[in-house]
Amino acid sequence: MNVQINSVFGFVFNVLVVFSLCGLPGFSQAQDYPNKPIKMIIPFSPGGASDLVGRILQTKLGDLLGQPLIIENKPGASGNIGMELAAKSAPDGYTLFLGNIGTMAINPALYPNIKVNPLRDFISVTEVVDVPSALVTTASFPTNTVAELVTYLRANPGKFNFASPGSGSANRLQAERFMGLTGTKLVHVPYKGGAGPAAVGMVGGETQMMFVTLSSAQEFIKSGRLKGLAVTSPSRMPELPNVPTISEAGFKDLTGGSWQILAVPTGTARDIVNKLYTATINTLMLPEVKEKLEKQGAIVVTSKSPEAAREFLSNETQRWGRVVKETGATPD
Repeated sequence: MNVQINSVFGFVFNVLVVFSLCGLPGFSQAQDYPNKPIKMIIPFSPGGASDLVGRILQTKLGDLLGQPLIIENKPGASGNIGMELAAKSAPDGYTLFLGNIGTMAINPALYPNIKVNPLRDFISVTEVVDVPSALVTTASFPTNTVAELVTYLRANPGKFNFASPGSGSANRLQAERFMGLTGTKLVHVPYKGGAGPAAVGMVGGETQMMFVTLSSAQEFIKSGRLKGLAVTSPSRMPELPNVPTISEAGFKDLTGGSWQILAVPTGTARDIVNKLYTATINTLMLPEVKEKLEKQGAIVVTSKSPEAAREFLSNETQRWGRVVKETGATPD
C-alpha cells in the first residue's frame, strides 16, 4: 500500500514539475519551435555578399527547421538599420540576423552613437562563411597589376575615387590601409545598400577602384566588365585562377576576408539557439550548399559552438576597433 501511495505522490510531483517548467520563460516556445515561418534580416540590398549567402542557405535551412525561411533586406547606414531592427525583435527564434564583419565588429568602433552593441544585444549562433575580397578597377583603367596601380595612383594623388559598401565596411578599411601602405590618395565614395550597388556603380564608371567582396564582383571580373588585380584570400581562388593573391603582389597584411555570422536577439531560449545551431551547421555541410557558396567565392567556416562564435566576435571586435583607430576612419 505504501508503495502505491508513494508512486501516486511521485506521479503527481512530476506533473507539477512539468507544469511549473511550462511557466518558465522560453520553455513552451522552445518545445514546439518552430511552428511558423522564420525571417532572416539581411542589412544590405539584394546582390551583395550577405544577400547571396542568405539566399543560398534559405531553402535548405528552412527545410531542416521545418518552416519557410523568409529573407528581409533592410539596408541603410552601413547595415546599422537592419542590425538595430533585428536586435529589437522578439527573442523567440523567429527573427534571425545575418551579420558580417562590418555590422558586428567594425560599426561599434566607427559610429560613436550606434544604438546596438552586438556582444550585448545578440547571441551569436555560428560563423557561416568567410568571403575574400578582390582589388578591382574599371575595365578601362590603365593599369593591369597592383604594382602598376600603385605607381599610377602615386603620380595622380586625389584624382580618382574608390568605392565601398559603406563607411563601416571591411572593404572601406582595406582601401584605407592600402592607401596608408602605398602612400596613395583616393577619394572615398560610400554606397548605400552594400557591395552589390557599389560593384554596379563601378561597372558604370562612377568610381575607379575598389576592394569588394568576391561574391559581388566575381562575375564582373569573369566577363571583363571589371579588372581583377588581386584577391585577399591566402591562395588563389578556383573560380579566378589567373588573379594573383594580394600577398603575391607584396601586401600580405591585406590578406583576409569578410566573415558572416548568424545571430539572434539576446534573451532567445538556449534550446532554440541549439536547434538553430544544429540546423545551420547541417545546412552548411550539405555538398550542394557548399558547392554553391564556393562558386560565389565564399568559404564555409563554422563555429564549434555558440560560445565559440561569441568568443570569435569578441576578438574580431577588438581587432577591428584597433584598425579603425589606426586608420583614423570616420563615417562619411
